[in-house]
Amino acid sequence: MLVNDRGKFSALLLGITFAVFLMVMMTSLFAGILARSASTVTNVGASVWIMDPAVQTVANSIPMPDYLLDAVRSIDGVDYAVPLYSGGALVKLHDGTYQAVTVMGLDDTSLVGRPKLEKGNIQDIYAENAFIVVDDAEYGKLGKPDIGQDFELNDNRGLVVGVAKVNAFSLFGVPTLYTTYSRAIEYIPNTRFTISYILLEPKSPNAIPSIKKEVARLGYLALTKGEFDDRIADFYKYQTGIGTNIMLMTIISFIVGLSISAQTFYTFVLENLDKFGALKAIGAKGYELTYMILFQVTFTSLTGYGLGIGLCTTMIGLAKARLPDYAALVTMTNLALALGMVVLIAAVSSYISIRKVLRVEPFDIFRG
Repeated sequence: MLVNDRGKFSALLLGITFAVFLMVMMTSLFAGILARSASTVTNVGASVWIMDPAVQTVANSIPMPDYLLDAVRSIDGVDYAVPLYSGGALVKLHDGTYQAVTVMGLDDTSLVGRPKLEKGNIQDIYAENAFIVVDDAEYGKLGKPDIGQDFELNDNRGLVVGVAKVNAFSLFGVPTLYTTYSRAIEYIPNTRFTISYILLEPKSPNAIPSIKKEVARLGYLALTKGEFDDRIADFYKYQTGIGTNIMLMTIISFIVGLSISAQTFYTFVLENLDKFGALKAIGAKGYELTYMILFQVTFTSLTGYGLGIGLCTTMIGLAKARLPDYAALVTMTNLALALGMVVLIAAVSSYISIRKVLRVEPFDIFRG
């Protein structure tokens, strides 16, 4: 009955499809923002990060004193601890334009946190004025420099000695440069404290709790990679408008899908009430009619869910092909959330219709 009523079936399918599309699109955009907000943590890959307790995102580091590094290295259970510099600078390109960049200063001895090179040799980072550029979505803003190309950074010459690939792209649209720690603090004006983070590797996972306590006793905070990711995510969820706006858009999408599907399916049941009454008259049981309605709603909802997911992934794929900065990311959590909402839409729609069908009496149908 439902499929043959093409108008009602199309309206119901369209409403669920676009509701799923909007819900998945919004939640995927939020997931992409959260993933990119912690891109530095992902790319560096250190097991434990030590920072000032006031730090909320990896991009807003608070400099720490040099003596802290020695104190951390002396803690029992620490395999090694190295400094990491993270700061912003302006680069002057060959055409005279300026471009903001993020400069990552790696420990001169170990180069812990270094990216994987697609061009060049990592040992060249020790050469004079040497920098490594990251080939990501922001690479073009530097003119896509190759090995041997130079630039100017705070009246200092910089020379590209390598091109690197990273696992996660930056959120803020700023290219990233890697160099040694000593060169970073030499080229970029700083306060008297220059260590942005201390990267720590414990001798064993069991040593992490005691290390955290010792670092806390020194007045600083030690977080594992996962805990730092969660801290950054919580900042964007609860202390910015991003989380609230995405949540509101998702709720609105759900309400739109629920209202369209419930109204359309209820109208379909009302228009076919005589058919359901006739089925009752020839001996159809209440549970059989209930099963019929549930099957119709489930079939339509899952079809709309599949079409909505397909439409969303297609749009995200096209957007990323044209806009490398586009941050949307479809995850299993997003898909499960959308499926749960579709099931709820189907449940509400079928409940309203089932109540109407179970109350109809064949006598009333034939009398009319």
